[in-house]
Amino acid sequence: MLTGEEYKASLLDGRRVYFEGRRITDQAEEPAFVAPLEAIAQGYDKYYSGEDGAVNPMLTAPRSAEELRDRIPSLMELDLALNVTYQSLMTLIVARTRLGDESPELVDRIAAYVDEARQRDIRIVECITDAKGSRSVSPSGQDDPDAYLRVVDRRPDGVVIRGAKLHISAASLAHDLLIMPTKKMKPGEEQWAIACAVPINAPGVKIVNTTFDPTDRERRDYPVSCRLSMPDSFVVLEDVFVPYERVFLDGQAQHAAVFAHSLGLWERLGGTSFMVQQADELVGLATLIAEANGLAKVSHVREKIDDMMIHATMLRAGLEAALLHAHATSDGYYYPDELYTNATKYQGASQFNLMVRHLHDIAGGSVLTAPSMADFDNPETAEAVEKYMATSSTINGEYRARLFHAIRDLTADAYGGWHAVTNLQSGGGLFAQRLVTRKHYDMDRALSHARNVAGLGDGTP
Repeated sequence: MLTGEEYKASLLDGRRVYFEGRRITDQAEEPAFVAPLEAIAQGYDKYYSGEDGAVNPMLTAPRSAEELRDRIPSLMELDLALNVTYQSLMTLIVARTRLGDESPELVDRIAAYVDEARQRDIRIVECITDAKGSRSVSPSGQDDPDAYLRVVDRRPDGVVIRGAKLHISAASLAHDLLIMPTKKMKPGEEQWAIACAVPINAPGVKIVNTTFDPTDRERRDYPVSCRLSMPDSFVVLEDVFVPYERVFLDGQAQHAAVFAHSLGLWERLGGTSFMVQQADELVGLATLIAEANGLAKVSHVREKIDDMMIHATMLRAGLEAALLHAHATSDGYYYPDELYTNATKYQGASQFNLMVRHLHDIAGGSVLTAPSMADFDNPETAEAVEKYMATSSTINGEYRARLFHAIRDLTADAYGGWHAVTNLQSGGGLFAQRLVTRKHYDMDRALSHARNVAGLGDGTP
């Protein structure tokens, strides 16, 4: 296992990382990357063991529905890189059992890689979304065939791939890219049916980053994003060689969707778990700011908070159902129920903006215009901002300002905008969750009830 310092040193491996038009050779010296780098390093130290053969306990697959459920609180405390690594390995474990008996060598490679990743204590990021070109055209019909990542050459010892993967959180701070097809492929699209693991420092890999980190701002005004920032990456792969032992799908177009479905399941479970916590956070903030504004007993404010509580409760119920109805792979590993996971993720994402609107309506315009916390330090402004931000003898100005900054940072600034989009898009957009719900919903039961209530018996016209 690696310590936090060993992890930091492992990133100095010649990887090509870019940020705001510059190449970054040492991410520890880039201010916008310091907080996420330290968070990942602390995760390494938290689970470090010097015993021979030790592996991170958070990277083992659950062996029962109870173990899967009990792990959720721990997963919510992980740094993003470790959480995504867990999702990546669980994706491979589930995909491995769904490949069937047609390609036993692929199944064996996946098992070997999962064991290797645990032993090396590396961090892995999921790379699924392609550049896609024209969204209404299939991979084989694109003007540029590289719009979807593909195999451009096959050698005796491996394949050469070319393309890009978008929206990859923490890519520059990880060790491996887990590449997989973004969608189902049809006959004739074998070159795009490729899944593999690629080292970040492999020749031909470039990582172009963006971030919502409040680098040059008063960090007390950004109490959430200053702790939880993480770069998102645009990953370019220019004729990258991948040895066959790291190739998990190689032209089997009929299995291309296996990886996307497996990844979507674990991403949506992670997203749903976060949404449950986030929904409670919004209820708490709405209650605190209502009290601070002197509006806690106003009926329409209470009704909005009621709506938020019901939303939070329904999300938690859906998460519990997904875990209660967990299923086992043929290897005895457990994964959440797909129907409840997807339906709950859909509900959380589709209603998120309404819950945020309730919060903003309760809080008021100072969500955007509250003075900086630094103004409470300045002797020329401190007395005035304290006086006029206060609402009573029990609610002082600094307390209320901190609430406003937390609400803005969480819901109405760069980090809040990031969440508004990722809640919709992580694990696939709303339509993807509709498709999976449609696939797994018990329509026969619904039709039977409908026929009975209509007095149609067996339903024969």
